[in-house]
Amino acid sequence: MNPNKALWEKGDFTKIAESMRASGSAFVAQLGITKGLRMLDLACGDGNTAIPEARLGAEVLGVDIAGNLVEAAQARAKKEGLSNCTFQLGDATDLSEISDQRFDLVVTVFGAMFAPKPFDVARELVRVTRPGGRIVMGNWIPGDPTLVAQILKISAAYTPPPPEGFVSPMLWGVESNVVERFTSAGVAKDDIAFFTDSFTFAISCTPAEFVDLFRKYYGPTMNAFDAAEKIGKADQLQRELEDLFSRQNQSGNANTTSIPANFLRVTVTRR
Repeated sequence: MNPNKALWEKGDFTKIAESMRASGSAFVAQLGITKGLRMLDLACGDGNTAIPEARLGAEVLGVDIAGNLVEAAQARAKKEGLSNCTFQLGDATDLSEISDQRFDLVVTVFGAMFAPKPFDVARELVRVTRPGGRIVMGNWIPGDPTLVAQILKISAAYTPPPPEGFVSPMLWGVESNVVERFTSAGVAKDDIAFFTDSFTFAISCTPAEFVDLFRKYYGPTMNAFDAAEKIGKADQLQRELEDLFSRQNQSGNANTTSIPANFLRVTVTRR
């Protein structure tokens, strides 16, 4: 199986995505969506941004590599009666089933950054966007002191080194890398804009209980715990993550969790 597909089908990301719903809707509200806008939501998960996009009247195609998340997104759209939102399996590195210049707006929030072959991802993002259209990415920032970068940093200390040739997904959070990837796909540097933004994880449980959700359902964290178990350090990893989540919790209530995480918002204008 494709390793990236296996990673995202391993757990049940919907359990984490529930904590991201409000921020997903807030992100979409800033995109200037109008009725009938043709949109691709790439690496869409269970529809965290695709569903709000459809609510605003866009014609949305959501694509994800994980079959379980595509099914969950389809169920959410059906429940809300959103006939203008469809979902299908697909790989961000190869969207050959999608015609050139099909979309007015392409969005990928913490999604396509995890696909291998980033230059292929950039090429496909540009190819399926019409001239005059936009590409908007949300990418986690490496080394950032906020939640997600720190989860991945802590987890990496317990896992074996990645295979030779592995390209960290976090490099999508470095402006120079983003510029290199999109200019190689034919985009002018001046048509790429950056903004550091924040996304809040909010859920009605304690920080320790939120860590347990990551341990049970979030593929990268599940892999870290699998590796830590083999070296007898799973409890140590648990303590480190619980300390991180508790320190960064801004809810003001020990029984609920609200943690902001910084990300790089990338906007590409297609000429």
